[in-house]
Formats: sequence, C-alpha cells, structure tokens
Amino acid sequence: MQIESAKKIAIVFPGQGSQKIGMLAEFAEKHTTVKTTFDEASTVLGYDLWDLVQNDPNNKLNQTEYTQVAMLAADIAAWRVWCEQNQQIPSYLAGHSLGEYAALVAAESLDFKDAITLVSNRGRLMQAAVPDGIGGMAAIIGLDNKKISQLCDAARENEALSPANFNSIGQTVIAGNLTAIKRAVVLSKEYGAKLAKVLPMSVPSHCELLKDAALEFAKILQKTEIKIPSMPVIHNHDLKIHTDPNDIRNALVKQLYNPVRWVETIEFFVKEGISEIVEMGPGTVLTGLNKRITKLVPTVNFVD
Repeated sequence: MQIESAKKIAIVFPGQGSQKIGMLAEFAEKHTTVKTTFDEASTVLGYDLWDLVQNDPNNKLNQTEYTQVAMLAADIAAWRVWCEQNQQIPSYLAGHSLGEYAALVAAESLDFKDAITLVSNRGRLMQAAVPDGIGGMAAIIGLDNKKISQLCDAARENEALSPANFNSIGQTVIAGNLTAIKRAVVLSKEYGAKLAKVLPMSVPSHCELLKDAALEFAKILQKTEIKIPSMPVIHNHDLKIHTDPNDIRNALVKQLYNPVRWVETIEFFVKEGISEIVEMGPGTVLTGLNKRITKLVPTVNFVD
C-alpha cells in the first residue's frame, strides 16, 4: 500500500483485542522482517513468541502477559516493513492502550527490546493485580459519556467501576469489580443502552483496581531508558505530546488506571488536518472504531 506523499498522515497501533492465532502469517511470507522481529522478542523473553502466535500450543495467547508482547512485536514488525518500503513519515503516532508502547518504539523513544521487557512486566503485574473472578470489563453500546457516568455511579455500590475505553461514539468499555460490572449490564437498559455484555477478560484494565500494579510498574519504568521521541506521540491518558522522558513515564503509569481516550485522539487528528490514518498492525479493530468516530478522515490498514 502506498500513501500519496502530499497527504498528512497519522499512524495508529492496535493493542489487546487484535490478537489471533496465525496473525501475520501471510505478511511474514512476503517480509522476512516480521520473523526477525519476533526472533528479537523471543531472545528477550526466553521462549518462542512466533510459535506461540502461530500455534498457541499452551493456550496462552489470550493471557494478558503473553498477549501484550505478541501485539507489541506484531505492531513493530509491521512498522519496520513500512519503513523498509520508504513509506511516508507520519505527522503523528498514537496507540490504543498497549499500542502506545509500539508508538513510542516507532518514535525511537523506547528501544524495542526494552519495550518487550516493559510490556511483559506490565502484563504480569496486571494479571497478578486482581485475582481471577474479582475483576471484569463490559462493552456498553448506545450511551453517551454522561449516561455512562450515571450508569457507573448507579451500579458501583462502593466497588470499583468506571469507564475504561472511550472507543468510539456510543461504544464504551467499563471496568471494575465483576459484581459491579454485572450490575451495570443489568441496569444498562434502563439508561437506554442498545447492547451491554461482559467481555471475556479477567484483567480489569484502565481502572482503579490497577493502582497498586501501576506503583510497581513505575519502579520498572524508572530503570528503563526513555529518549525524546523523534515524532509526536499522542498519549492515551492526557492527549498530550510529551518530550520529557519523566513525563512519558508518568503518562504510561497513569494510563494503567485511567481510561483510554480514543475518540478524542481521532478527533484531534481531524482538527490537525490529517488526511489519512493508517492502522499499523494485525486486524482492523481500530479501523472499525475510527470509522464510527469520523467520516472526515479515512483509516486504512497496512497489513490486511
């Protein structure tokens, strides 16, 4: 896929939810860089990440700790192919949740191997933060932000419950204690939701239940080298472009227990005059979300 050089583009990297067994198999047949990238990650991790992604012999791909490194490697493999083809340098980068780490690697703020170590630890801490069966997430379709807030207030009952991902217009994911999540799903019809369903995720991402994990993760980040990005990266937590390494660390810590503001990220691109958004990774999750956010700027997928 070639982008017209006159266009002002943004590149976005997907996170958890885009993984599937066999992803990038056809892409890897055309581009040896894909397997090389996974081999680099495998060296850091001590296990064969490509085999896990292609075959998932031990049913680990959908476990947070493994999903995160798999998606980071997939995103960066696609990015490296993009660069090899001398494709256009984007005006902005962003990533959805975990995808933010791929954006920082692409911007040369994080070394790829360091990022693999980071997200492996991130996934491990997230997985350990909340015992199985205690936390959960649910997708709510058809409510605006005000109604989502009211729903969470009504269903919380002194437990953790809040918006986690503002994914597209009228599509929000909430996270917190599983009992509160289930109450919210039942109550959602009273608030006008078209659909509400509990998601098959044991880790309640982007909510207060991960604050302790974030404190531990902050210690790891302090030991990780972070450089000034070579390209602007829009951060999930505050929609800002950070250049100071400590500000980037802070944004990554806060991202763990604050919502992903994806709708506002895409709206920012529209305001900045972006002509096209490229989803840099497997699947078309972000392409689908972006189409529901704006009709003004098309999103295309580089891999699929």
